[in-house]
Amino acid sequence: MEKIKNYINGELVEPVGKEYIDNFNPSIGAVYSLIPDSDEQDVDLATKAAQAAFPAWSKTPKEKRARILQKLASLIENNLDRFAEAESRDNGKPLSLAKRVDIPRAAANFNFYATGVLHYASEAHQMEDTAINYTTREPIGVCGCISPWNLPLYLFSWKIAPALAIGNTVVAKPSEVTPYTAYLLSELCIEAGLPKGVLNIVHGLGHKVGAAITKHTDIPVISFTGGTVTGAEIARTAGPMFKKLSLELGGKNPNIIFDDCDFEKALGTTMHSSFANQGQICLCGSRIFVQRGIYEKFRDAFVAKTKKLTVGNPFDEGTNLGAVVSQPHMEKVLSYVTLAQEEGGTVLTGGHQVKLEGEQENGWYIAPTIIEGLAFDCRTNQEEIFGPVVTIMPFDTIEEVLAMANSTKYGLASTVWTQDITKAHNVAAQLHSGIVWVNTWLLRDLRTPFGGVKASGVGREGGFNAFEFFTEPKNVCIKL
Repeated sequence: MEKIKNYINGELVEPVGKEYIDNFNPSIGAVYSLIPDSDEQDVDLATKAAQAAFPAWSKTPKEKRARILQKLASLIENNLDRFAEAESRDNGKPLSLAKRVDIPRAAANFNFYATGVLHYASEAHQMEDTAINYTTREPIGVCGCISPWNLPLYLFSWKIAPALAIGNTVVAKPSEVTPYTAYLLSELCIEAGLPKGVLNIVHGLGHKVGAAITKHTDIPVISFTGGTVTGAEIARTAGPMFKKLSLELGGKNPNIIFDDCDFEKALGTTMHSSFANQGQICLCGSRIFVQRGIYEKFRDAFVAKTKKLTVGNPFDEGTNLGAVVSQPHMEKVLSYVTLAQEEGGTVLTGGHQVKLEGEQENGWYIAPTIIEGLAFDCRTNQEEIFGPVVTIMPFDTIEEVLAMANSTKYGLASTVWTQDITKAHNVAAQLHSGIVWVNTWLLRDLRTPFGGVKASGVGREGGFNAFEFFTEPKNVCIKL
């Protein structure tokens, strides 16, 4: 069975302890490769390599850094099929989704930050005839980047690309649940000519590798995307060490549909925002609020379209939903369906595991699920489920829906559907959310800030915000 390797100091290497853990294919429920069971020894080797590489890389002309990252982007594009197949096999998502979104976006991340660094500028402030101040932005050193399993290469590249482009070196940990495309990326880094030690990828469990990166005294910057509980643990460790932190955490996003919406567009996009990637996107709209005037019409149309979705083999062209990422995650998602029923909810469609035939008979599939009749403040409507499960509720007034939408501890993203521009601005201004989409969903301009409020995280990534996070400003004041 194939063994994935760590990428440390420019080489593919086995973990120091020679121990491995299983890597599952969710669509068949079986082990298909082995992952390094790395620990703090491997993280320390990676950190030392990154430290040694930092002085030269940070002083490498940005044009040269950009060329290397652009070459890496081109190599990803040239290997689209290979990467997409690996992502689908590793994560369970439909192959068509990986080809259309995950892998192209990973290449776009490298391209965006490679070219963005060429246009990144600092500030100057003149004090009349007294002095001039200018601000430099200097790379910090070794950055720890920890990414999740739901959009594996997409979010992995989202972190490491700006860190490398601006002149830092990186010790990165992909999710142990979906490590394979990060492993393939390490092969491309060698082909692209990335200098040794600039990027180091250490595979393994969060409580070993992630914890070792977080507490390492020579890693002053941590960028993490994942669950709120893990984010809180990272903050408890890194905070007293005065590390720079970016935490992109959970979401329980409202999708607010007013009765003056474009009905067909709202319906079609809500299908996507509810069940894309099996609902395993932190931006999915899992709480659907529909104004009472169109509630029954929307609910019935939404249920009818959901029943037509195909849950199946991720490699089949007709598949809409593939497998969820793991058996424990499947069991967690289904437990929330049981909870919703205990809380008085009615399952309008779905709510069960889907059993396929043939090679996929042991895969981890869940029918897309819509639940009605729940109170807005019940656990099902307050806790992140992160699967193909949504709730639907009616509302009457703007004030009522804002109170319900803002009731959770999360504040990552939200969606508003209305053709009244004044209403759109008014509602967007009052939503406790880092992102508000109006009459669209998941439309991303890479120049814009990304992140949430409350328990959805700390800091912003995206655009030049990422460069600001991965650098330290220095003010220089010169008296005239």
